[in-house]
Amino acid sequence: MLVRIIGNDLEPRHRKGQSYDNVRFILDNEAEFPDCEKFWIVNRIVDPKEEARIVDLLQSRGQSFHKIPFELDAYRQVPWNTDGLARNQSRFTNADSRPGGQNASRYETHLRHRKNLHVMNANTARNAALELTRGRARWLMPWDGNCYLTQSAFQEIRSAIGQNPYFHYVIVPMARIVDNALVLDQTFKPAATEEPQIIFRSDTAELFDEQYGYGRRPKIEMLWRLGVPGPWDRFRDDAWDFPRPGFSADAGLFLTAGWVARLDSGHSHLEIGRAGFRARLGKRDEAIVAMLDRCDAAAIAQKLDPARLAYYDEARLAAAREGQDPHVRQELRACAEQALLRGPFSVMDKSGRAPSGDPHDYFQPAPYWWPDPRRPDGLPYIRRDGEHAPGTALYAAGSEAYDRTRLQRLLDDTTVLALATTVLGEPRYADHAARLVRTWFLDPATRMNPNMRYAQVRWGRDNNEGPGYGILELADLYFFLDAVRLIERAGALDKRDSQAFRAWLRSYCEWLDTAPAAQFEFYRLNNHGVFFDLQRAAIAAFLGDGAALAKAGLHARERIADQIAADGSLPEELSRTRPRHYAMFALQGWTSLARILSSLGDDLWAYRAKDGQGLVAALRWVAAHADTLTTIPGETFDKECIEPLLDDLARHDETAGAQPQATKPVFHPDCAIAPFWIWRRP
Repeated sequence: MLVRIIGNDLEPRHRKGQSYDNVRFILDNEAEFPDCEKFWIVNRIVDPKEEARIVDLLQSRGQSFHKIPFELDAYRQVPWNTDGLARNQSRFTNADSRPGGQNASRYETHLRHRKNLHVMNANTARNAALELTRGRARWLMPWDGNCYLTQSAFQEIRSAIGQNPYFHYVIVPMARIVDNALVLDQTFKPAATEEPQIIFRSDTAELFDEQYGYGRRPKIEMLWRLGVPGPWDRFRDDAWDFPRPGFSADAGLFLTAGWVARLDSGHSHLEIGRAGFRARLGKRDEAIVAMLDRCDAAAIAQKLDPARLAYYDEARLAAAREGQDPHVRQELRACAEQALLRGPFSVMDKSGRAPSGDPHDYFQPAPYWWPDPRRPDGLPYIRRDGEHAPGTALYAAGSEAYDRTRLQRLLDDTTVLALATTVLGEPRYADHAARLVRTWFLDPATRMNPNMRYAQVRWGRDNNEGPGYGILELADLYFFLDAVRLIERAGALDKRDSQAFRAWLRSYCEWLDTAPAAQFEFYRLNNHGVFFDLQRAAIAAFLGDGAALAKAGLHARERIADQIAADGSLPEELSRTRPRHYAMFALQGWTSLARILSSLGDDLWAYRAKDGQGLVAALRWVAAHADTLTTIPGETFDKECIEPLLDDLARHDETAGAQPQATKPVFHPDCAIAPFWIWRRP
């Protein structure tokens, strides 16, 4: 019984539609073999149109088949394969795992191992083929969907089995074909040296190991157990590969016979010679990642409503609108009235200029970098961690020369005004908030260029461009974008404004995803990396970008293994001169990121890395140690800024006691706490 398993076309390893075309070629040309029943398994075809085409073809030709459906809801529950990562294995600590690194493609497929098992479903489908055929035939052929047998090749196999029926398995070498027409010649017999197909006698009990995913030895694992020699014995093992299995009780009970063609993949250069083999491996990994990323994007998109608030909670705002939290409403009104007296703000208002000379460029010197007193010109600047250089602290004297203070006013005032118009029902707040948005982002005369190229400039370094650290200064986009949503609901921003604002965000994302400085920031192991993910995820939720949101969830899990210690501490933050501030600052970023991801069904709160690291462990640690952490002399520290973290600990740790009612709705922006955070999502 010959069962062929039809899987997904994986571009760029395969040509789109090659599975369908090869099935049709088989049905049009392959002979009917005596005493051999043919059967098909349609195996989790992700593209519903392609699946329907294949099913219609099989039905039109009267073929027997079994369909294993792809269900997006089931796929959504499949986790990333990050919980086994040890420290120094992730892309954030190991350059070999980054794009361009020697292990990059293998690392990416490893992270998606469980998802690969679900979608490609290779060995599970092979075992399903064995289950379907045992008891129906003497010899079982659970083969790949692109396999083709000429009549003479089948006769060779049949004859060898007839002469040697006592063998339990038949190993059938495979030949890669770049022109399907070749197999129409019955005298054609190529050198078959590729990874073989396997025939099972019906009384065997061996099954394929379903923990081996497509692209990483799913069939070779069986060949190893059966003791079939081949080039796979010399393959290099990665650190995260499964240990090679020992011999099974059936080892050696095989016969090698005949040959089988692997029909055209649509990319002949990947099928020929040693160079083709090497290229094939890379394209296969690339194809696996691309397919699974599309599935992740679709799974997120199914739950993603860009108009829905990502940080603030709709129900809590509605309750406040009905009169709940009267003291907070009163403070909201007071803050909103103050905001009405400020702005609009623009990058054009600064008295200084970015090194580019363009006033539309955001510009801010690095806060902890000072002139070198040993040099006449002070260049290059040197670092004095925790000590603000003149004019670099928020609202400080001299800050008017730069953009940081105005940017923070824009983010906070817009948010306060948007919350006020929603809770208090007064359109004048939304009108002023809309004016702030138009001035900073949309008006050609006053808008900011969509990059942070000159944020946190360290004079005399990096060609007087920001190294990437300054991206942190736009981190509060995560709550600001909720404010824009509320202003749009109020009708204060029209359709053209909304489209222009989204165009600005898309341009900014292009810079975030491509600029070397932005990539430098992405790979930081401290709060900078977390706030980069938070910013990118918030924008993705606003733009409806499911792919970027899926990546944010992956990157967060990778970071946890390296950024949070087994005891819950944050070593990178504790190494700073202000460890108390930075430990809480980083956790405000972590919890805000978890809140945005959980709004889409991605539960970062529950995630645990290999050594138990997770957000709950980190919250426990900071709750236990907040009062004992040191800081620089003379620092003023708001002890109440731990309240949001204790609130999250109470919600997500069953062992934590109840958290007293929070009393402070607004903190200094340096605390990284959103205005009126008490109305955030649970």
